[in-house]
Formats: sequence, structure tokens, C-alpha cells
Amino acid sequence: MSAVGILAATKGVAGSADRLRLRLPATSANLGPGFDTAALALTVALEIEATPAPEFRLEAAGRNTDISSSLRRNLMLDVYQKTLAANGAELVPLSLEIDNQIPVGMGCGSSAAVRLAGVALANHFGRLGWSRAQILDEASRLEGHPDNAAACWLGGFTVAATDGGQVRAVSLAPPAEWRVLLAMPDQPLATVSARMVLPRSYDQGDAVFNIQRCGLLAAAFATGRGDLLRVAMQDRMHQPFRGEICPLLPCLLPLAGTAGILGVALSGAGPSVLLLVDGAVPMDEVRALAAARVKEPVEFLECGIQHHPALVAATAATAK
Repeated sequence: MSAVGILAATKGVAGSADRLRLRLPATSANLGPGFDTAALALTVALEIEATPAPEFRLEAAGRNTDISSSLRRNLMLDVYQKTLAANGAELVPLSLEIDNQIPVGMGCGSSAAVRLAGVALANHFGRLGWSRAQILDEASRLEGHPDNAAACWLGGFTVAATDGGQVRAVSLAPPAEWRVLLAMPDQPLATVSARMVLPRSYDQGDAVFNIQRCGLLAAAFATGRGDLLRVAMQDRMHQPFRGEICPLLPCLLPLAGTAGILGVALSGAGPSVLLLVDGAVPMDEVRALAAARVKEPVEFLECGIQHHPALVAATAATAK
């Protein structure tokens, strides 16, 4: 299924003969205790091909085409145009072909992927000359936190922090056999709504609990110690509060450490829940166990861990 949108340019002309191809993976942030810090890149992705054009034109396929095909309220185009304007670059209208497989509003990092796309497009077609690190810095600034953007841009399991406007991030490669099962309800949840339920302060004991597990989480991914993840993915900072508006979480948390399910956590701010699974276990068995515990309509999405950085590839445009 696809959708097409066309919008006449208000200024500017095509300024580059290049075609830019982007592949930006979905991400699952927090992973329990790593609030606004840790995230995991997944193998489902947002793919874009862009070329200069006389006017903006967008053809979208995949998930949520009602959102991704709109030219009037399009986050990626908004970021693209504002980044060009903020850096004194000429607006170059684009013809965009989009294949989006990232669920929108499900805690899978769709906004981070879109913001990175907008900044990368502006860097290329506006000839800003930014490095990959600078693109990540700007996308993280727009996101307000670095976790999803770092994982999307760098791949693998990432731990990220901001330092004076710069992102300091490390990407680790988890065992290739680890797999992910996402349980997604039929209704999305806005991140702003999920943040509103969080307290403004925490008990010292809860803070220590999360610090311990966040350190253990990084160590487990660095060493491939799946046996540590049941404990390492526990959290007292956001999941106890978000569980009230993300009912899949309390249903599925008890599966952590059972039947090859290494750990369970809310995916980002929710409402989806991530199950990290040992590759030796058949995924249909894990799906059946999860399905037996939920009462609401749910979609299960199987994917792997994306170990490579986001693709940014420029090629000479060919005439059609």
C-alpha cells in the first residue's frame, strides 16, 4: 500500500544532482533501567531515496502511510527545512520515495529515525559539510535525549550521554543469535503522555537499584551474558508508573528468565513491550507464551538486532 503527496515549492531550485539513500533502523530505548540512556537498534527500518525536484513530492509505502505521505504536517520535512534555514542554506525541494516499516507511536524510535533523516537530508542537499557525529548531535538535540538517536545512527546496543551539546555514545555488538519479539497494542501512545505519569523525584534506594542494573545491563550486552538480563532489565524509575497506561507490560514482565526469554521491558516510553529472546528458542513458542498472557488485541513483530550503523549513501541520480 502506498500514498503520494505533492507540494509546490515556495522558493529555491534543485541544487544537487545526487540521489541520497538512507536506511534508519527502529530502536527500543531504556531496556528497563537505562532511562534516556540505553537503546537497541532493530532490523526493521525507515528507508528513503531522495533527489532534487522542481517541487516537493513524496511517495510512501509500508506502515502508517497516512502519516508518512503527508506534506503539510511532516516531521521529517519540517526538520529538513528548518535545519536548512537555521544554517543559511538554500531550500532544495525533494522527490522522496519512502518505505517505512517502523511502527509509529509504539515506542520504536520512529521520531528519532525521522529527525535523523531530516538532518541528514539537510546536510547533504544543503551542503552543510557536517560529520556523522554532528548529524547525531543535532538530531539528539531535537529529540531532547540521545538514546534512540544514538542507537539508530550507530547500530547495536548503545549507551549515550550528552556533554555540552555533544553526544558521547558507545555502540556494542550483542550476540548475533539474540532476537527480539515486540508485542504492540492496537492503540499508539504519545511520548509526552508517557512522561507525564513519571514522578519528579525518586527515593535514593530506587536510584541505586537502577544504577546497579544499568551497569549490569551494559556489562551483559558487552559480554553476551544473556543469563544476566532478567535482573539487568529490571527498573524502578519509569516502568512501575507507565505500567498503568501500558497494560501489556505487567502481563508480560513475568516471562523474563523463562523459556529462553532473556529479559522483558517496555519499549521506549511504550506502549509496546520488548522480549529479548535466546536464538536457540523457536520464536513461535515465545509468541504463543506471550499471546497466552494478554487479553487485548496485540500485534507481534519479530526482528533481529541491527548491528551496522545507519546507511547514508549518495549516488549519481539517473534519469527516469
